[in-house]
Amino acid sequence: MSLSKFLPKTSPPEPDFCPGLPAVLRAEAGGDPAGWASTHRETVRRLVAEYGAVLVRGLGLADQTAVAAVFGRLTDLLMTEREAFAPRAAYPGGVHSSTEWPPNQPMCMHHELSYTLEFPGLLLFACVSPPSSGGVTGVSDSTAVLASLPADLRARFEQDGWLLTRSFNDEIGASVAEAFGTEDRSAIEDYCRANRIEFEWQSEGGLRTRQRRHAIVGHPVTGQRCWFNQIAFLNEWTMAPEVHEYLVDIYGADGLPFNTRFGNGDPIGEDVVQLLNEVYEEHTVREPWQAGDLLLVDNVRTAHSRDAYEGPREVLVGLADPVRLSDCSLASEGKTQ
Repeated sequence: MSLSKFLPKTSPPEPDFCPGLPAVLRAEAGGDPAGWASTHRETVRRLVAEYGAVLVRGLGLADQTAVAAVFGRLTDLLMTEREAFAPRAAYPGGVHSSTEWPPNQPMCMHHELSYTLEFPGLLLFACVSPPSSGGVTGVSDSTAVLASLPADLRARFEQDGWLLTRSFNDEIGASVAEAFGTEDRSAIEDYCRANRIEFEWQSEGGLRTRQRRHAIVGHPVTGQRCWFNQIAFLNEWTMAPEVHEYLVDIYGADGLPFNTRFGNGDPIGEDVVQLLNEVYEEHTVREPWQAGDLLLVDNVRTAHSRDAYEGPREVLVGLADPVRLSDCSLASEGKTQ
């Protein structure tokens, strides 16, 4: 089913709504995407809150300058990334490149920086140049994903949370400096202590960290229960088999650049990761990128992914409107974890 259902220009900027599909909005910017964003900011923000994601088509975003101007008009605050799991370039105006990830390897569903204590509440993706094939940024409603998980698995993750383990090196994933914005050990240790991250310096100078987080949170505005994490994405079993075999051979099973476990430290089996990815796929919606598109995503309510692709692809990213994890507690758990 096509997602491109648009209202006529004379109507208020409201998309047609089809249950389970993201809103798609036609923008007739007249060569002034920043002006259109200023005029329609409140409407676009309301639609993101209502549907979880909005694709704005027709803005004509052709370069970093135009993207930065639109991002600035649609957001309250653009963030600097911390604790990145893979490198990305930072440009003026709070604009970032997409995460550096092999084009032939998909990025499965996840919520950006969901392992941090402060994360973006809003994500913006601007397609300057679509690839020749693939490369779609899919979206998935985290409330629907949560409702579809087996009750026993849902209960365990709600009780134990999830654990992210990282082993930083200069070859795979983000380096220590890229993740923490500094090479100063004291500053890194201070950051880890302030953000409830256990850390251990290795004899060769590397860093290993562990952080336990909620797997299910309450939406900071609506209070809806949301499946909010990167359990499947950063787990060893989501890697392509040949990549997993190579990394284990080089770094050992305990030295993978990143991996996830149940919050009590128990391993997460391949069957659980497969189940999570299958449930995500059941609720994933995809719309191929067109040049100039803008996708806005509620980062708590909606997970996102990236399909494998061929050909050059330039999608610029904004991490906006920071939210504290402490503002996402479920009523039953308080704010103690």
